[in-house]
Amino acid sequence: MAKTLKRTAAFTALARALTSGVRGGPSLGTRLAALPRMIRATARGEYDGGLRIAMMTAAAVYVASPVDLVPELFLTVFGLADDMLMVTWLAGSVLAETERFLAWEAKRATVIPGHAVP
Repeated sequence: MAKTLKRTAAFTALARALTSGVRGGPSLGTRLAALPRMIRATARGEYDGGLRIAMMTAAAVYVASPVDLVPELFLTVFGLADDMLMVTWLAGSVLAETERFLAWEAKRATVIPGHAVP
């Protein structure tokens, strides 16, 4: 049940992100430009997207790997369908995570670094 909800959320985020540039949300270019910053912030431990980035990387490797050619050779349509599903999930996940990162980045810019004095 939880996997289905996550999958549905990724597809919903994909649909919303593709149309959000028109409605005033971040454009696709803004989201894609945020990817290197998101990876850098995650590597520094500032942003909590490590597991999500790892899952997206694994999905990209799966789609690009030669091991994935085996289902295409023997199952043709069904082999391509799993790739289509994976690419759609990956696109939705990247768009959802970059939207989350951009919100985190905007919120972070309003915080003054330092410590509170009692």
